[in-house]
This record gives sequence, structure tokens and C-alpha cells, in this order.
Amino acid sequence: MTNETLNMAETAEVAAVEAQSLPAIRIPTRHNAALATLVERVNADQELVTLWRCANVNSVDRMGRSDHGRVHVQIVANIALKLLRLLIEADVQPGIVRDHGLSQNEAEVVVFLAAVLHDVGIAVHRQDHEQHSLFVAAPKAKELLAGLYDVEQRTTIWAETMHAIIAHNRDVPCLTVEAGVVKVADALDMAKGRSRIPFEAGQINIHSLSAAAIERVTIARGEDKPINITIDMANSAGLFQIDELLKRKLSNSGLSQYVEVVGTVREGEEKRMLQVFRL
Repeated sequence: MTNETLNMAETAEVAAVEAQSLPAIRIPTRHNAALATLVERVNADQELVTLWRCANVNSVDRMGRSDHGRVHVQIVANIALKLLRLLIEADVQPGIVRDHGLSQNEAEVVVFLAAVLHDVGIAVHRQDHEQHSLFVAAPKAKELLAGLYDVEQRTTIWAETMHAIIAHNRDVPCLTVEAGVVKVADALDMAKGRSRIPFEAGQINIHSLSAAAIERVTIARGEDKPINITIDMANSAGLFQIDELLKRKLSNSGLSQYVEVVGTVREGEEKRMLQVFRL
């Protein structure tokens, strides 16, 4: 065995150990058998695990940005499915149901696949990563869907997933409910743990400061609209996350008519985020 072959074998073994040691992605699959199978396949996919790790090397290690790997996609997948199910309960039809005659189960499959694959392009580069994610995710999505559907259904699910991936760019309009919930879920991964890396690295700017001010994000059935999103802040600096980041994505998601957003800072409990700021 050559050194090159040995190194490749060692790398594969390390990847296998890494895949087993990381916490599994968990989502409530309910009675959706295809979704449950996809979750199993995603958790067993060493190539995907490695892509998430490479994405974080670029985002966290090289650029000092926040997590865009396994933890992020776990959060986005769960939030997106919760948003989708609240909308379905309110009789809002997913695009794949309305336009292609498939079921709500397939809408959940699209949302989950898009959530776990939407940032894999960061393994190539953070800049324009939505476009990079398309060419990285396209063959992987087909691989993960293999054998679960006939050709027409599989191709439709694949196309809707690709749309949701490209549309998580805040400037790209969402044409489906599925794309909209992935886009909004991506923006809602904003609680203070998300800012820990850049903030502790000394990157004190409005992005890291405002993210550090977010204590909790709660998603529930709304009174006047199907979805209520309540964002608890330790400091009013968190308003930047809501007004500049979430608002911009929500307005381009196609879902703004269904969502109410409330930001709160408890009276008398505003936390000081920093003592001195110097340019």
C-alpha cells in the first residue's frame, strides 16, 4: 500500500469516527416515512458531514464568522419544519402541493433537504455561497432521494429543493412556501450563542453586538396571524437583528402576511453589552 493510499484510508477512517461522534440531527418526523429515512441517510453521510466541517473551516476558522455547519443546519431544519407545519395548520398550501399535486409530506422533505444543504457552498467560499451551494447540493440531493420516489416525483422534489436553496439569499424572492420557511428559519438562528465566536474573537461591531443581545427566540401559533415570533433581548442593540436582518429576509420570503414579530426587552433589565467602543 502506498503512502498516498494509506493517507486516504486514514482520512476516511477519521471521517467515519467524526461522523459517529457528532450528535445526530434530530427532527420530529411524525408519520412521514420518507422524511425519517432522509434523516437517517443524512446522519450516516460522511461526505455531507465533511462538507459541513469544511464550511465551518471557512466561516469560523478563516473568517471569524458564526457557525454554518451541523449545529446551524439542525437549528434551521427544526425551525423551518415548525414554521411549515404552523402554516399548513392555518390552511396555507405549500408550493409542491398547490402546483405539483404532491402531498404535505413531500413539502416537509423539500424543507428538510434545503435546510441541511443550504450552506454547503460555504465549503467553497462564503461569498456568493448560495450559488456555490447549488452545484454542491444538486448531486447530493439526488443521491439522498434515490429509491424513495419515482423519477417524476424525485425530480420535482429536487427542483423545489434547489429553489429553496438559492432563495435563502436575502435578495432572491421566494416563489414557494417551502423556500420562504427555510429563508426565515435561517434568519431566526440568531440567539446569542450564534455570535459567540466573532464576539469572543474581539470582532465588536453591530452584527456581533446585536446577535449577542438576543436571548431567546420563541415560535408559536399567533392570535392574529398563523405564526408569532417573539424575540427576547438582553439589550435593545438586538433590534438591529430584527429590523435589518430578519425584516429584510421576511419581506422577501412571501410569508410576511402570515407572520407577526415581537421584540421585547424586560423593563429595568437592559444589559450592558460593552463599556468602551473605539474605532
